[in-house]
Amino acid sequence: MSDFLLELRSEEIPARMQAGARADLEKLFRKEMDAAGVAVGEVTVWSTPRRLALIARALPAATAAVSEEVKGPRVGAPPQALEGFLRKTGLTEDQLVERDGVLFAITEKPGRATAEVVAEAIPAIVRAFPWPKSQRWGTASLSTESLRWVRPLSAIVALFDGQVVDCEVGGIKAGRLTKGHRFHSSGEISIDGADDYAAKLRAAHVIVDHAERQDLIRAKASEAAAAAGLTLVADEGLVIENAGLTEWPVPLLGRFDEQFLEVPPEVIQLTARTNQKYFVCEDVAGKLANAFVCTANIVASDGGAAIVAGNRKVLAARLSDARFFWEQDRKTALSDHAKKLERITFHEKLGTVADKVERVARLARWLVEEGIVKGASADQAELAARLCKADLVTEMVGEFPELQGLMGGYYARAEGLPDAVADAIRDHYKPVGQGDEVPTAPVTVAVALADKLDTIRSFFAIDEKPTGSKDPFALRRAALGIIQLITTNGLRFGVGEGDVLAFFADRLKVQQREAGVRHDLIDAVFALGGEDDLVRLLARVHALQAFIGHEDGTNLLAGYKRAANILKKEGFTQTSHPGLVPGQGYSGDGAEESTGPEQVRADNFERIILSYTPEPAEEALVSALAEAGPRAAAAVAAEDFGGAMAALATLRAPIDAFFEQVTVNDADPAKRTFRLSLLARLRDAVHGVADFSKIEG
Repeated sequence: MSDFLLELRSEEIPARMQAGARADLEKLFRKEMDAAGVAVGEVTVWSTPRRLALIARALPAATAAVSEEVKGPRVGAPPQALEGFLRKTGLTEDQLVERDGVLFAITEKPGRATAEVVAEAIPAIVRAFPWPKSQRWGTASLSTESLRWVRPLSAIVALFDGQVVDCEVGGIKAGRLTKGHRFHSSGEISIDGADDYAAKLRAAHVIVDHAERQDLIRAKASEAAAAAGLTLVADEGLVIENAGLTEWPVPLLGRFDEQFLEVPPEVIQLTARTNQKYFVCEDVAGKLANAFVCTANIVASDGGAAIVAGNRKVLAARLSDARFFWEQDRKTALSDHAKKLERITFHEKLGTVADKVERVARLARWLVEEGIVKGASADQAELAARLCKADLVTEMVGEFPELQGLMGGYYARAEGLPDAVADAIRDHYKPVGQGDEVPTAPVTVAVALADKLDTIRSFFAIDEKPTGSKDPFALRRAALGIIQLITTNGLRFGVGEGDVLAFFADRLKVQQREAGVRHDLIDAVFALGGEDDLVRLLARVHALQAFIGHEDGTNLLAGYKRAANILKKEGFTQTSHPGLVPGQGYSGDGAEESTGPEQVRADNFERIILSYTPEPAEEALVSALAEAGPRAAAAVAAEDFGGAMAALATLRAPIDAFFEQVTVNDADPAKRTFRLSLLARLRDAVHGVADFSKIEG
């Protein structure tokens, strides 16, 4: 068994593309090997800013010989068919094999050296590489057939079992020579094989394993902060990005002017992170400190002092801009900023952002005044709604769109607006997705809910609904946000009807799936119709799930489905008993002696005049339905869904006994009709709680 090493060295690969490139390199390599019949086991893929590397362990020295069989015409087929088949296969008639009257061409393909296979695979991999963006370079770039790569490809190392793989791509011939760190290493490095590759590069100040660089940055950045009595603000995305920018990472701590701390901490962190790729730190009180950690790509002779000084100057310039925006924006009241929203189109069919704000403000007030959102001031909810989008026209949000809402909250607080209003402006976009904080402050809930409801209702009104994977206006995210706001805060109101309700049903299934709620149970409740109160609906679904998970529920479901199938087969849609004579009959707990038609009675059940003597199982089911149906209906009306399920559970034994002891499709039409009507009663009683036909199992 042999090891294979491939290194593709180029100019700097953008950090954001490296993870995808690693996955693509392994995928393409495995695809080429699989097509050639080479079994591939363990594969390791690494990346640095200047190289992609793949190591495949324990590859076979050669592929196995294979027998290829091609089916041909039948014996006795027209000569033209046979001639065409022979031309296609390159064989003569006597080389064909007959089996069950059919001719087959069987050829033996000898095995190939794996080194030859990888020699052909490397050019195919390089030319098929799906970089998000790529370029041509040099004189060859005049041709559209020239090699494309993310940045100019410099060299290829390709070694199979320590031997150079004989291949060439775009004029670049594979070899065993690579280069180390751009500044800490000079000249070329000769690689013997897969086993010494990482060690020789480490000696040349290149840590080729991206995961190791990430671990180093994570640890050393925290150590640098701790040495100054600070705590590094964790940022895994920044760890990965810095690892993608360096081959020999060296985290260094620097300081910036304390006066910049007057700017909101989120602005400082975003400035440092987005523009400079710096980590920020907190002091012992958990407040943002005037410190940053940058990641150098060299070991400086002065301990990094000059690097830190240079980075401090760059950061100071960025923070000066941020402070200028902060000061300028506060010179204008949010209400005046809001007037500029008339210039921004929200949607050509829905008007401006100012128009949307007006709708949201009215809806937020309505939610409070109707008592849907309790504990909020209607005036504060309306004020917050009218100002919630005002920061979109500020300098700060123009520079950092990620801060919309957040900056509005800061500006509102700075001009002395109530905290409840400032908080609502700050948080009205929440929750943005699964796992995001769900607002519970009443004014915030009113504005956040109004904003998202308006978005969905407005776009549905102009028939701009999500289709397939397309959701350009993020309506699915808005619906999930509404569901989270409603369920977290126990808000009781109808979310909509028709298409809107169906849309919420789909989103509810997605949202509840993570909570372990079955989608078919949600369907079973929605199928009843008229249920647009999500709190009540979920309470019913949860009770139904608990019931179905119990033996009584499982057995009743089986009995219901048996009943429903019989009714469907018989085309029986009747929901009341034939021959019912309300107000007539007898009183008492059982059947009275009678010389006329038999009567069956139970409390809360119509008196039924029958032409035959009912069997005990029929009487028992009549009594059970008369008891369980009204009980379940009353429990549903009281939103006691656990009680409704308990009422249905009492039907399990009677329905089991009914099916065991009674022949539904009796030859006597009266008996058959009455028994079918009992099954219809069962179906109706169950449907008062949920449509069991939608439940799987």
